[in-house]
Amino acid sequence: MLSENTKAIIAWLNVCVIWGTTYLVIRIGVGHLPPMLFAGIRWIIAGTIFIVFLIWRGKSLPKVNEIVHLAVVGLALIGFGNGLVVFAEQWIPSGLAALLITTVPFFMVGIESFMPKGPKLNATIITGLAMGFLGAFLIFGEDIRYLADPDNLKGVLGLLGAVLFWSAGSLYSKYVKLNVHPLMGASVEMLIAGLVLSGIGISIGELPRLNFEITGLLSLAYLVIIGSLVGYTSYIYAIDKLPLSLVSTYAYINPVIALFLGWLILDEKLNFQIAIAATVIIVGVFVVKRGAARLKNGVFVVKRGAARLKNSL
Repeated sequence: MLSENTKAIIAWLNVCVIWGTTYLVIRIGVGHLPPMLFAGIRWIIAGTIFIVFLIWRGKSLPKVNEIVHLAVVGLALIGFGNGLVVFAEQWIPSGLAALLITTVPFFMVGIESFMPKGPKLNATIITGLAMGFLGAFLIFGEDIRYLADPDNLKGVLGLLGAVLFWSAGSLYSKYVKLNVHPLMGASVEMLIAGLVLSGIGISIGELPRLNFEITGLLSLAYLVIIGSLVGYTSYIYAIDKLPLSLVSTYAYINPVIALFLGWLILDEKLNFQIAIAATVIIVGVFVVKRGAARLKNGVFVVKRGAARLKNSL
């Protein structure tokens, strides 16, 4: 019989590996299914299964005012965030897509620093941001003509949009606290995002292109069952049982797995320069998170000191 801690570690490993493979499967699937319907159907099925299961387990549905906030987060993270990744992977290799999505913390910290009450940048964060931009330059600096191709440019802009929406949605969820079961909240977000993405797909004429040949069907099944059902339940279990600092390291592991699988299975480009760029970006993410943590701790220390001073007066 496995201990709770062992189960939690296995759940964390699931997240590290599974979410690293989804970029490869999206790249394969989008070659056989139209992107918006591909993404939309995935989230409709996963969200519906989760909601039915949670209701069966006695969990309450969100209140109407909570659904509005969940819709905002769901559309930002899953709808436009994930939807634009699927759109971009029509042209962008899966490994590079995963690597560029890793830059989300750079944008989150940057956006939050401009908010009226947001934390300001420090030297550590600025160093990490510089490393992130250097890594991105190394990826495309080798062949700037890559961006001159309209399709490639559409893919890069799609990923940029995905990163911006994911960052904005993450910040929104950080400042809006809801009294809803985490997995129920995520499930409602999945369903709303899936319906919107499917609606977009139908409105732009993707329906006639929807044909479930075996490769596309297997890709969709993998993303629903492994990527969503197993991946999300593993993530929720891991963050409930393990320190968040450990669980969050999956973000450093996912792009490494995606780069390797893209090279191994799809023969995607992986050379020394891309390896160096990946290292620089991942280290940059670590530095930014470390700088943000120090800033948060510093604010806590200042507030605690002020409270002590107030109590002593």
